[in-house]
Amino acid sequence: MSKKHFLLFCLLLLAFIVVSKLKAADQPWIKSLKVYSNNDEKSLPILIFNEDKQDHLRIEFDIKAPYEPSFNIVFRFCDRNWNPTKNIFYSNFGQDRAYELDFEKLPSTITDADYHFNGTFPDTRGQVSFPFSGKWRLYITDSQDTSIVYASAKFIVVRDTIAMYSSLKKESLEDKSYFPTDLSKVFNLTTSFTLPEDFFVTDLYGIEIIENHKIDYPYFVDRSGNTQNRYYNWDGNRKFSFSSKELRPGKNYRQVDLRNINLFNSKNVNAHLDGVETSRFFTEGKKDLNGASILTYYKDENADYLNVNFRLRADLDYGKKVFIVGAFSNWDVLPEYELKNDGGLYSIIINLKRGAYDYQYVTGYLENGKVSNIDWYELEGNSWSTVNNYYVFLFYSDPAKGGYDRIIGFQKVTSK
Repeated sequence: MSKKHFLLFCLLLLAFIVVSKLKAADQPWIKSLKVYSNNDEKSLPILIFNEDKQDHLRIEFDIKAPYEPSFNIVFRFCDRNWNPTKNIFYSNFGQDRAYELDFEKLPSTITDADYHFNGTFPDTRGQVSFPFSGKWRLYITDSQDTSIVYASAKFIVVRDTIAMYSSLKKESLEDKSYFPTDLSKVFNLTTSFTLPEDFFVTDLYGIEIIENHKIDYPYFVDRSGNTQNRYYNWDGNRKFSFSSKELRPGKNYRQVDLRNINLFNSKNVNAHLDGVETSRFFTEGKKDLNGASILTYYKDENADYLNVNFRLRADLDYGKKVFIVGAFSNWDVLPEYELKNDGGLYSIIINLKRGAYDYQYVTGYLENGKVSNIDWYELEGNSWSTVNNYYVFLFYSDPAKGGYDRIIGFQKVTSK
């Protein structure tokens, strides 16, 4: 290649990089997405529809964009594993998306976001409905091309459920020796019910249990066979009970509260001012939000974003990595939330909107871009004194119109 051609090539490459960066800067960025039921931002997004109750789903998020965005929100009914259904009878065509969304301009003092969306569904315009009982996903997409997805979230719809009775009792795991012995402390959750005559016994799946907001890490007790810690009983007619004897209560979550503008008065802050966190295995935590967050009201001129530095001092063996997980990650343990290790001082900086967030540290390994062998208790401990919410769902393989995973029972249980 001649010098002239090489120079031309370099100029074209530079122009391509500049244009690509400009296009990337123009792309809208969804921030602080929250999905909850009714007007309780601390709630798990579970919608109940029956004769006495008609819940609604509230969706809120900020947008960083140089211009007012044009979005759709597409809603998809899913199977028990959160895979959107391919059955046309459950596609909900005609009421599966919201369009012509209204956005509000954020105060000029907020530098890391420009617009805000706040909407409830089913909506008064009749664009959206949730006719099926089960798991749903929503996708915030480009209005012209719904294959372009900027963010997504999960929620659960419960309709016309049967009566269930669930109970918790303290037990200890006996499948092996535990050290420290606190790790053997568990709750045994048992759910009992009588299946009505209009349901087929053979199509009953089992129960799924979600702890607090850990929607992606449920316990499932099915009818495929009993184990020492997960089992079911059936009287041969219509009475069932399902039990999970492996619900470690953990500890109350850690919390960072960025709402005090006098304490957190700059863009770059430490999560706990001058303090460095340590293992809480042998200490009790303070009262928490059971995994939720409370964000500063979006119209507040101080509702900006801070670069928050989390610091943890820990000694770990076996090459384990440390990750932070919490309300800001929807309690999903992700590779991008790995803490950097500097001689036993682990740290990470996260861009967070002013508010209060529950979180904790977990250990694990990175394998093929995913976090594996997650340990929720190594750095946080385990105690029966912890107060948790457990959401119990009864799943049924409904044979109607090709079949779908239907929730036919629901109950919320709180440990005390």
